[in-house]
Amino acid sequence: MSSQEPSKVSGQFHSVKGTAVETIGDMAGLQSWSQSGKEEHAKGEGEYNAAQAKGYAEGVSDRVTGYKDSVVGAVTGDKEQQATGNIKNEKGQTQQEINKPT
Repeated sequence: MSSQEPSKVSGQFHSVKGTAVETIGDMAGLQSWSQSGKEEHAKGEGEYNAAQAKGYAEGVSDRVTGYKDSVVGAVTGDKEQQATGNIKNEKGQTQQEINKPT
């Protein structure tokens, strides 16, 4: 894993790679490979889950901000702010659905 933001793609890659290394280690009787593979798999799963949680939280934030903007736009008669708020709210809902914990 890198020191950057968690990534679902990177997390899945390391999870799969770790599983492959572990399997090769098990088949060849190489304990160090088995252990290394287990550790990389666990780190990959952790990174994937962290990225998923971050995406879900961003979706919540967008929904709340979008809803607020939509309501303020409706109350003040600002159709552009209302429309922008609705779009942001829908974007947040999509982010939440994509990153819903399994």
